[in-house]
Amino acid sequence: MIVADASVLIAVLDPADALHAEATAALAASWDAGEPIVVPAVAYAETMVGPMRAGGERLRTADAFFGRLAVEPLTPEEGRVAAGLRASHPGLRMPDALILATGVSREATVLTGDARWAAMGDWVRVVGSSRL
Repeated sequence: MIVADASVLIAVLDPADALHAEATAALAASWDAGEPIVVPAVAYAETMVGPMRAGGERLRTADAFFGRLAVEPLTPEEGRVAAGLRASHPGLRMPDALILATGVSREATVLTGDARWAAMGDWVRVVGSSRL
């Protein structure tokens, strides 16, 4: 199972993003391998800001993209894990902790474009690095 961070989702939806090709390839490889791709609701919300601002075709494209993925609400367990991550990593923002907690609680691989997350462990794959 893959838990997708907003950085990857934003890159997939924006061809001008520096990580577009790598993020698209990483998600496609997971999809082709039959790995479920989970999008935490917080990552969905972060990703939808740009399409909501742009409207039109960009919004329709984002809606179609997310129609193929599982957008999941936060569970109490994930909230607790996120609180623990924030407590032990003071520089970690809560939205990031929630995405990481989704990966931890589901025993999934978290796919991100944020190289700082690599220090969390081997269960984090960073697009655009040798850790992918």
